[in-house]
Amino acid sequence: MRELHPDHDRVVAALTVPELAPIIDLVVWAGHDGEPAAFAANHLGSVRLEADGTHHVLSGIDPIPSEDPMAFLPYDAECAEPGPRLSTSNAYPYAAPRLLSFFSHPDRSPDLAIVHTPRHYFPDEGGHVGEHGSLDVIQSRAPLILAGPRVRRQGYAAAHARLVDVGPTMAVLAGVPEDDLVDRHGDPVDGRVLHEHLLPGEPRPVVGILWDGAHCGDLLHLAESGELPGVARLIERGVALRGGAVAQFPSVTLTNHTSILTGVGPGRHGVLGNVYFDRASGERVVPNDAATWHRSSEWLHGHVRTVFEMVADHVAPQGFPRSASIDEAIDRGADYSTMQLIRASGDARGADGLTDQLPDPHTSPFNVDPAHLEDHYFSWGVQVDDLGLQQIRQLWADPATAPRLTWWANVVTDAGHHGGGPRSAMARASLRQSDARLVAFLDHLEAIGALEEVTLVLTADHGFEGADPSVTGSWAPALDALGISYRDEGPGLIYLA
Repeated sequence: MRELHPDHDRVVAALTVPELAPIIDLVVWAGHDGEPAAFAANHLGSVRLEADGTHHVLSGIDPIPSEDPMAFLPYDAECAEPGPRLSTSNAYPYAAPRLLSFFSHPDRSPDLAIVHTPRHYFPDEGGHVGEHGSLDVIQSRAPLILAGPRVRRQGYAAAHARLVDVGPTMAVLAGVPEDDLVDRHGDPVDGRVLHEHLLPGEPRPVVGILWDGAHCGDLLHLAESGELPGVARLIERGVALRGGAVAQFPSVTLTNHTSILTGVGPGRHGVLGNVYFDRASGERVVPNDAATWHRSSEWLHGHVRTVFEMVADHVAPQGFPRSASIDEAIDRGADYSTMQLIRASGDARGADGLTDQLPDPHTSPFNVDPAHLEDHYFSWGVQVDDLGLQQIRQLWADPATAPRLTWWANVVTDAGHHGGGPRSAMARASLRQSDARLVAFLDHLEAIGALEEVTLVLTADHGFEGADPSVTGSWAPALDALGISYRDEGPGLIYLA
């Protein structure tokens, strides 16, 4: 953990003035004060956060009095107060452990991070109508549903987990011994196996499905309303956690894809965000881009093991893939991988180089509203997810040669929530079409006699909140006025020279 920069206090003071409160929810950092600790501040006060959940108020009032992972439940409570205006009306689950992990990387962690308010709208700097990345509970809450022969039939459970728990749970279900949930140094992973939702039994094939950016509350609400029959079929055969799974900070795509598939936080796996700075190389790293997705595993630390590598260590080769990774950037160790195909093509454009091979989104049987295809990201998501369904059907053509672990990432849900915001027509359309693909896959498993043999996991990498177009602005003038050299990546990750 880095020592505090000499200008640290000046920077925090400049960012925690009331004038910036509409766009800055919190300023967060970590440091040593006898023991490593996390800190948070805003215009209301500052607090030291201990890993055991203890808060020590340093000035004013505690800016994050709640860490309740079950906040804003039932779903009506979230809808009644979307995007709280004050941090004291919000909740920040596992604040200290998440921040301590994020700030523990010696080269890639920033000196401090700015947490946008839920309502901050910043399209000129990469923001959208729908946003994520915050430490807060709704942007951090991903859905988590488990189903199949090794899962207790609990229906809708008043419970939660963490995304770092998902990979270890899938690995054990697939046959990895629990005592081998360690990195290459022998250190245990950060996540745990969710035994309270599992039944004893022999290893089974596992299919993990990620709907990027799927909103937990809305997904469960639509499933209960009969609008997502595929999700409802899973819940009938298992459990859906009302509190979902808490993402690592920042609650962004690549950080949490990596945390899911390694079981460790960003300080250990090294993917600090969708964009960050690496002091050791002096380079700005942008893994979350069509031109670089296929290279994402290059930034993953060598001592970390992916679930694909864990499975490879314990499932003997049999002439067909032991594990498969569909449309997933963090694919290291998978016997079959979409990203391998892109790398093998040798096209420097990465995923963009395969655009001509993607299905026509206008003929997709899953997209209902052609107007949504005017959004480029949404249209691309339809193409990618249609191809993904083709790939998983091929991998599961015969249950006798199907992978022990299959991971299938979908992206149109992220596009729908960015483009329209949570609960919008576009967001719900993206959930419905993803559900239709899920139904097609479940029907396929049933047709080949494999449905009762497979354990399925449905999750996402983060949640979403809607920005307010009237809440705009930038903290750059406040930082510029200090006359110090800095980098702002994200924006919100502040590296001081």
